[in-house]
Amino acid sequence: MRLLLDTHALIWWVGGDERMRRRDMIVDPANDKYVSAVSAMEIATKFRLGKLPGAELLAHSFESAVQRQGFIELALTTTHGRVAGNLPGAHGDPFDRMLAAQAILEGMTLVSADAALDGFGVQRLW
Repeated sequence: MRLLLDTHALIWWVGGDERMRRRDMIVDPANDKYVSAVSAMEIATKFRLGKLPGAELLAHSFESAVQRQGFIELALTTTHGRVAGNLPGAHGDPFDRMLAAQAILEGMTLVSADAALDGFGVQRLW
């Protein structure tokens, strides 16, 4: 299975937070685990604004933290951006819209606690 970690799932995973569910799917070597460039921007932005004080490691060393976890980086494309902008619904968070578009286009399951993403038709695991 190809899994794309939502930003909060990544933060919780790296921080060892108990709210992170489906650890079995993350540690399963049969699954490919991806982390989006969108999450890198979201973490850096929110950390800079003081909204994610506990995410300093990811805010300053995102790439190395992701590599240490064995996750695969997922780049952002113009197609991802176009599809994200055209997704239906009122969910206005641009980071969530981009992650949903990436998951849909790349045939990935989004690891997320956010049930609001279901409105985009994304396959979600939590």
